[in-house]
Amino acid sequence: MNRFLELGGLAPSPFAGLVLADYGADVVRVDRPTEVFGPPRDTLCRRKRSIVIDLKSPSSRDAFLALVKVADVLIDPYRPGVMSRLGLGPETLAKLNPRLIYAHLHGFRPDGFYGKAAGHDLNYLAVSGILSIVGRKDEKPSPPANILGDFAGGGLVCATGILFALLHRHSTGRGQVVTANMVDGSTYLATFPRQQHGHLNMDRPRGENLLDGAAPFYEVYETKDKRFVVVGAQEPQFYAQLLRGLRLDKEKDELPEQWDRTQWPVMKTKFERIFKTKTMNEWRAVFDGTDACVSPVLNWDEVERPYKPLVELSESPGLDVSVQEDFPEVKKGQGCNEVLSEWVPDVQKKMRVDDRTKILSMVKGRDVRL
Repeated sequence: MNRFLELGGLAPSPFAGLVLADYGADVVRVDRPTEVFGPPRDTLCRRKRSIVIDLKSPSSRDAFLALVKVADVLIDPYRPGVMSRLGLGPETLAKLNPRLIYAHLHGFRPDGFYGKAAGHDLNYLAVSGILSIVGRKDEKPSPPANILGDFAGGGLVCATGILFALLHRHSTGRGQVVTANMVDGSTYLATFPRQQHGHLNMDRPRGENLLDGAAPFYEVYETKDKRFVVVGAQEPQFYAQLLRGLRLDKEKDELPEQWDRTQWPVMKTKFERIFKTKTMNEWRAVFDGTDACVSPVLNWDEVERPYKPLVELSESPGLDVSVQEDFPEVKKGQGCNEVLSEWVPDVQKKMRVDDRTKILSMVKGRDVRL
């Protein structure tokens, strides 16, 4: 089992650790003694344990270094240069543990124009170009929650980089530095729309293209009960089933041709009127089980259960994620003694955990030398 040290941070880095923990990695969150701004709890801590380290305290640093020496991966969510200024950057830790994979997860591209600036998901999407294509015609770009930048372009991309580095280490025995950032990660995820920009069906301003709300057969529609359904019937055989479900098949010959852009606003108005004549569940009774590509917009409490892992593996399956509490919580220092007995049993007796602060320290000299 690979051992991960995850320096405590917000959303993206804990998500990277969560993905790896769900597939068997031993992930230990390294908490700071002080409280930091953010959500009231770290909810991305399934199967993780915690140690509390004061990196400005020599004795606590020594305890941290003892764990780094036996770790496989360290995830660093801090801004560029923070850990190096503390004397704990990858150039230093690699000397202590040449097999260590040091994973940096930054917001902006570290060597770019905004490299050392603070930011959040929306900032990263803005400078990556992605936000410019998200939203309705004649409206300002729409914030897509924080899934695309923080979690997909950040945490998941970082986890992918760590896996690549582990494969490389398997063949060479050497660790390396993994540098991920949410701007480049998100931009990479947008490879297809970026490549297609300016070409057929993606050659017009935001909100006037096939996939961003202009096409009547690729749209979100309100229902009679103020719920919503989505339509994604691009292919002609699927479009034919859509018309059948809307009871427009008998007048098909009188309708505009599906791909006649000049008639898309007319058809969208027609579809909007029809979808408002039934409730969401009534439309489900019409379209569920067909290939019309009509789906209900479900709320969290309506989605299919149980929850499943990120991917299904036949020989090395992920661990059970079927139950996901709203606020699974790992308190600071929770599981610390077990971590020490499993990771560093030879030096555990030389460490102590403060009862009040939960800070882990080395108490009998500095046994970890760089």
